[in-house]
Amino acid sequence: MWKTLDRNAEHWALLIFYLMLVATMTIEVIRREVFSYSSIWGEEVVRYCFIYLCWIGAAAAVRERAHIRIDVILNYVSPRGRTIIYIFGDLVTLSLACLALWLSLEMIHVSWRFGSVSHGLRVSMIWFFMAVPVGFSLMVFRLLQSLARDLADLRTGRPVYEGARMFE
Repeated sequence: MWKTLDRNAEHWALLIFYLMLVATMTIEVIRREVFSYSSIWGEEVVRYCFIYLCWIGAAAAVRERAHIRIDVILNYVSPRGRTIIYIFGDLVTLSLACLALWLSLEMIHVSWRFGSVSHGLRVSMIWFFMAVPVGFSLMVFRLLQSLARDLADLRTGRPVYEGARMFE
């Protein structure tokens, strides 16, 4: 069960948020064009689903090493050097993700203290601001997994996992 969850957690969450986004947008377009009536909450639901999609998608991209990178230099180094470069990149990304996670929690704290709510849904903004720490928490978790995999590859001499290539 844990293996399935580890492999598919982000994909399931992305599917749920994408379906919510598309369904809400479809309903709102039909309501607006057919019935000449729209709700105040529809646009907010779509916006916040999109924000969650972005942050969870970023974590999924970390897992698959699918973020944009300039890898020309990797063609000129040994497999061991390539692994070291990936480990260095993961460490830098991990430090930035931890900093961003901490700063996003500060934003949540301020929102909690002042009790801010959304305009249309009248729901606490904390639920929507949580997209950022959720995304960065997933990124930190995936980066730690990546570091463990890369360190094991470095010890055993296996080629480092580089993710799927878009253009060969």
